[in-house]
Amino acid sequence: MDLSTFKNKNVLITGGLGFIGSNLAIRLVEAGANVTLVDSLIPTYGGNLFNIDPIKHLAKVNISDVRDPHSMKYLVAGQDYLFNLAGQTSHLDSMTAPENDLNINVLAQLHILEACRHHNPDLRLVFASTRQIYGKPLQIPVDETHPLNPVDVNGINKLAGEQYHRLYYDVYGIRSTILRLTNTYGPRMRIKDARQTFLGIWIRRLLEGLPLQIYGDGKQVRDYNYVDDVVDALLITALSDNSYGEVYNLGSTEDLSHTETAQIMTQLHEGSFEYVPFPPARKSIDIGDYQGSFEKIKNQLGWEPRTSFRDGMGKTIAYYQEHFENYL
Repeated sequence: MDLSTFKNKNVLITGGLGFIGSNLAIRLVEAGANVTLVDSLIPTYGGNLFNIDPIKHLAKVNISDVRDPHSMKYLVAGQDYLFNLAGQTSHLDSMTAPENDLNINVLAQLHILEACRHHNPDLRLVFASTRQIYGKPLQIPVDETHPLNPVDVNGINKLAGEQYHRLYYDVYGIRSTILRLTNTYGPRMRIKDARQTFLGIWIRRLLEGLPLQIYGDGKQVRDYNYVDDVVDALLITALSDNSYGEVYNLGSTEDLSHTETAQIMTQLHEGSFEYVPFPPARKSIDIGDYQGSFEKIKNQLGWEPRTSFRDGMGKTIAYYQEHFENYL
């Protein structure tokens, strides 16, 4: 992929100190972009200053909250690209604190889009959404025509955030594209708990010598994307003039059960796993099996995942073996 277009361009990343944002920032700085990262560094989210250690003197950091419309007016001005990655990702937290999820995943998105409309309507915007908006799949693989039926507050609010982005393209010409991410993993992900993905807490337990805990019978299927592949998708989308107003699923060529996932991880690093009962709060919002179709983005933009789960998880475990203390 030719990233020379980004050289000397001004790029804003919301959630820029988080998992995906920081990996994206490193790639853009390497491409010569002028990168500004905005993050609230609220402890329950994924922001971590250590995430940008390789570029800590090369990127601007603005500690502010996307829920603050005054900050966003200032931040979007003069930007060529906006990667809108900030959000509340915990499904359980969305059920216990739904208004907070609403403010971050809906109201903040409206603030961002209004800032773009009034202060920089010509920027290029890519919005990170989630496969959670589909709810329990009616068929697998899930493509972009699948009915949208979220099973939790987080999914409903992410869907509303999507709809705002589509509306602001249709009505105001804000050149936005939506990517629906599946389970993303890799270096710099949150491993304190399961707020981003269960793989995070599994990595922590693995390195602490504790058994991985599989809820239920372990037969539920998921697909995973290594973070480098997700960054590729974000960049390819931003560079495309043919994707304005479009929605794309990401996905994997592998569909792994939780048991198969645990087996691979405990082969890569000595460990064990156990089956435990599904916590009722999680069971009530579990979507069952999921595998996304990425045929649309492959056919239109040429993206497809390149990293196998075994290879990507091997790199991820090696990263945390070296930097474990910075993520506790």
